[in-house]
Amino acid sequence: MSRYLLDKFLYTVDRDPELVERYREDPRGTVAWWEAERANALLNCHPAEASTWLRLTDAEREALGTHDYPRLFELGAHPFLTLTLFIAMFERDHEEPLAFQREYARKLSHFTLPYPDIAT
Repeated sequence: MSRYLLDKFLYTVDRDPELVERYREDPRGTVAWWEAERANALLNCHPAEASTWLRLTDAEREALGTHDYPRLFELGAHPFLTLTLFIAMFERDHEEPLAFQREYARKLSHFTLPYPDIAT
């Protein structure tokens, strides 16, 4: 698994409002573009510095491409990164305050301790 890369996707997309909207509207296309163009860029480094070996797994690509946050949690994505990005994308679709957060909790409620490992 590439938990580092999975978390990096969540982190970088969440910090760019245009990418949040792009990911909301075209998740599979955004994941493919991000993996090809941004995945190997090193965080907080000169743009010319890059890695060449990082790749998402098929399971990670599928979960990201379908906005499947319970599966992302199961794969080891950090729950705070997942929650903040998905709040940015889907909270507006709910009329009640905290409705998306309650839905998120409900969809993850089948997990019991110990939770999946979120270490990178």
